[in-house]
Amino acid sequence: MPSLLVTVFILQLAIHLVNTIGASAVNTLLWNLYNSLPTPTSKAFKEQKKLQAEYLAIRKELNSVSAQDQFAKWAKLSRTHDKKLETLEKRKAALDSHKAKFTSVVSALRWLGTNGLRMLIQFWYAKQPMFWLPHGRIPYYAEWLLSCPRAPLGSISIQVWGMACAAVILLVSDAVVAVVGLVMTAKAGKGQQKEKKTAVPMKAGGEKASMPASTEKAEAKKEL
Repeated sequence: MPSLLVTVFILQLAIHLVNTIGASAVNTLLWNLYNSLPTPTSKAFKEQKKLQAEYLAIRKELNSVSAQDQFAKWAKLSRTHDKKLETLEKRKAALDSHKAKFTSVVSALRWLGTNGLRMLIQFWYAKQPMFWLPHGRIPYYAEWLLSCPRAPLGSISIQVWGMACAAVILLVSDAVVAVVGLVMTAKAGKGQQKEKKTAVPMKAGGEKASMPASTEKAEAKKEL
């Protein structure tokens, strides 16, 4: 059953990605994607982002104005700041209620599409072998373990295949992270070495420029 083997592997990969990235990060990404489409909350989401940018700009300008030297300007900005903040909080509260409903629905669908589907497939194909082991090459107890819980003896069960896929994905993921870390560390080390090499000639030139005047005169007499 090659298609079933690939399906189990893809499910394990999806579960690993969700666990690595984080459920909250996935929900936030889907929420932003949802509001980028023509949905009921997309207009409110864009207005809230625009209002937040205006509020931050007014807040920055308010902090740069002195309340003693420019009181009239400061008072006007303060009133605008308070109104923007009140409106922003109201819209944020209304949008957060929609986001909470969206997050609960997405979390349920995500679980059903990953862990729920995996459990259903493992239950449905519990008695079906993924592939057969070479006859007589593996001890009886090993065949019994690899066929657990209900697959025919001498075969690999879907549960064991799923665990094997999860282990391989985890090992490859750790290896990729380690390689990326080594590459970044090597690049950082090369950058520091280049900085040191460029700093040495500048230091030597500085020492030469700061040579005492008496030494310069002595060298000039020697040349003459």
